[in-house]
Amino acid sequence: MSVIAPRFKFSEFVKSIIENAFWIVVIMTLVGLPMAMIVLFYVDLPVIDGALVTPFLALTWLSHPELALPLLKSFLTSDAFRILAFPGFGFAALVAAGTIFVERKMLAKLQLRVGPFYCGKIEGILQLAGDGLKLISKEIIIPAKADKPLFIVAPLLFVGAAAAFVALIPVAPGWVVADVDVGLLAVFAVIGFFPIITVLSAWSANSKFPFIGGIRALYQMVSFEIPLILSCLGVVLLTGTLNLTEIAQSQQVIPWIVLMPIGAIVFFICMLAELERIPFDLPEAESEIVAGWLTEFSGMMYGLVQLGSYVKLYAFSALFVVLFLGGWSGPVFWPPLEQELLESGQTLGPIKLQLPGLPLFSQEFFSAVIWFVLKTAAVIFFVLLPRGVFPRIRIDMLLRIGWYKLIAMAFVNIFVALGLVYAGVVGPGGIF
Repeated sequence: MSVIAPRFKFSEFVKSIIENAFWIVVIMTLVGLPMAMIVLFYVDLPVIDGALVTPFLALTWLSHPELALPLLKSFLTSDAFRILAFPGFGFAALVAAGTIFVERKMLAKLQLRVGPFYCGKIEGILQLAGDGLKLISKEIIIPAKADKPLFIVAPLLFVGAAAAFVALIPVAPGWVVADVDVGLLAVFAVIGFFPIITVLSAWSANSKFPFIGGIRALYQMVSFEIPLILSCLGVVLLTGTLNLTEIAQSQQVIPWIVLMPIGAIVFFICMLAELERIPFDLPEAESEIVAGWLTEFSGMMYGLVQLGSYVKLYAFSALFVVLFLGGWSGPVFWPPLEQELLESGQTLGPIKLQLPGLPLFSQEFFSAVIWFVLKTAAVIFFVLLPRGVFPRIRIDMLLRIGWYKLIAMAFVNIFVALGLVYAGVVGPGGIF
């Protein structure tokens, strides 16, 4: 029996558009405007022409694009925007989502497969959204004999630790959520929570495969955290600071990877182990212990752990860029204009770089962000690449690499840094 498809009627099409527009206007009027007013009462509004903007005046200005620009500037420079959007968790989650898609397609190309293809017209671009909706809609199954409070909280703690890691990474001059003087120590303090969370989640599942994976993860992370910390001491010796922003700014002339390639290599290998990436994926070895410490997670609990893992991947890659690749340093992409031209709002070609009396962002800021993103993307690519090239190593080889070879190489890197400092190559009066 054949099925006749319904005929297209232009009148029905116009009717549906009008109905959707009507309900959008109604919802914006009854819900959107009151919510905007409530938010404006709790947001720090800017001072313009010597007077503090009131929420009622701000709501009026929102309907006028030119008058709304000062409010936009105030919002973009607020702590809430930095934490939630850029350079905080929102930006890291966006990079993590892109990394998942790129990893799938890259591994498929390396293994002569197609990879994600059907969700979305362009190379399966909507596959990630489909997987996210699937995880949200799936049932969360908690083992009957599990320690339920710890089992439920563990994925949230994992994502929270990854977000705290991201908060310490500067992406441009002055653009960091938490710019602390001992930023590098704070990074290692946050990293130290990941083994604890992993073991707690594995133990709380009350299952043999997660417990074996958790013990493996504990051994692996403890073995590689020591050379990871030692590999950064050379950078600290050359810069004389633990502040990540100052470390990035100290590489305006030359990145530290040129003077300390051994430290960069040790840091990169330890980073792979901390991220549990191949060839150091023993805690999640699919062919041996199902999925390791992730075995009993299901639904969005598994999705949160995966999100935290890729946010952690971005944070480690960004930290490598800050320590060894000069951070955001790089040439400006277009010639800088004179300050008078910027303040007058004149344009360079069709692009208006500044607004009259309202410099939102400078050319140096955009250039710094672009360089930082490009460098971080390059590091992420080299982190993903071993998964399609190398096999998994044995646990005895893993421990031997961490406790013997990498620690010895880290000490060699420290001696090289001391030699550069005392030889006058780096430091006050030095070449760099």
